[in-house]
Amino acid sequence: MTPIFRSGTDAAFSEDRARTMRRTATGMLVFMAGVFILAHSMEDRHMAWGFVAAFAEAAMVGGLADWFAVTALFRHPLGLPIPHTAIIPNNKDRIGDTLASFLKENFLTASVVARRMKRFDIASAIGRFLNQPDGDYGRIRQGASRLVVMILESLDDERLGQQAKAMVSDRMRKIDVSPLLGQALEAAVEDNRHVPIIDGMVRWAANILDSNEAVVRQMVYERANNIMRWLAIDDRLSDAIINGLRKLLIQMESDPHHPLRDKANEGFVRLAFDMQHDPKMQERVNRIKDDILANPAVTEWIDGLWENARGAMLRAARDPDRIMQGRLGDALRDLGRTLQDDKDLNRTVNTFARRATVGAVADYGDGMVKLVSDTVRGWDAETVTGRVENAVGRDLQYIRVNGTLVGGLVGLTIHTIITFT
Repeated sequence: MTPIFRSGTDAAFSEDRARTMRRTATGMLVFMAGVFILAHSMEDRHMAWGFVAAFAEAAMVGGLADWFAVTALFRHPLGLPIPHTAIIPNNKDRIGDTLASFLKENFLTASVVARRMKRFDIASAIGRFLNQPDGDYGRIRQGASRLVVMILESLDDERLGQQAKAMVSDRMRKIDVSPLLGQALEAAVEDNRHVPIIDGMVRWAANILDSNEAVVRQMVYERANNIMRWLAIDDRLSDAIINGLRKLLIQMESDPHHPLRDKANEGFVRLAFDMQHDPKMQERVNRIKDDILANPAVTEWIDGLWENARGAMLRAARDPDRIMQGRLGDALRDLGRTLQDDKDLNRTVNTFARRATVGAVADYGDGMVKLVSDTVRGWDAETVTGRVENAVGRDLQYIRVNGTLVGGLVGLTIHTIITFT
């Protein structure tokens, strides 16, 4: 099938071939007219010229009729507004609607797509693609990688980056993190995964006490009166406070059911509940989240996420074989073999692919059809006519040539029958 829309070089070549064939058909028509004039003038000299004249006359009629038919497809013959001529430019919109209807009825209906999708084993094709690093699938992977690189490099990096970063930031701002954190904390408490946090807090308090023992003693000394200092009661009081706190922390660390640890557990449970159900706590958590997102350091981190993601995509696209190396490559090949050998997984993937495709057609088929119709309506009639004529014009000119020859043969046959009967 000859494509209507080609690259610039192919279009110019097709136009040259159509123009050459058009000149040939027109030249043959002019030649038959010359033969007819000559034969008609020589007809009295020999009866053979009558046969030549009959052939040439019928050939002119056939050629002119086919010239009119071919020309009427694209324009008004001789510029005359004859009814039912210039068919393509005058019916461009109807042609677009008909083409759209054809696509919908034959390709973009759920039943047709479902029936056609049953013939395809998508899972096995994916499995072969992952499991076969070389050969045809290797070339497909190389072609796909070049296409991805071209797309990534052709996009405006700054604009796309800003959009991606804004999308990430907006998405993070819209997330209500308080219930999520509350649920995570509740699950952690139920599984006792919060216990290391309490242990860490106890050890942290013990380290703080050890490193600030002199500060505690100085605070007691400053608040003691002269008599307590003279009797050295302040030193004994400082020792009692420090030893009591140290003993308390040792008991909390060694006893998982210490009353203060139970209080801490109750605090975690209460915090998890408030994060999920208390509007004031949720507002406070979300305000903290917004303050964190407004921090310049977080903004730089989001910028880095985009740069790293884009760089990773480009590196992977430029060297697709690298993806198939190492543990990731082994995992992908194992997945490919599994898709080919595991019948249940194969059937599941194929079913999902069929349902997804049929669903996409059901949801977006009308939009695709409307896109085709609207696109054809938006085309310039003269441009479309010229391109269609260049694409199929050479074959149409052959119709003119064949019409000239067939017409001539019919005329010759009729003249022969009349002459000899």
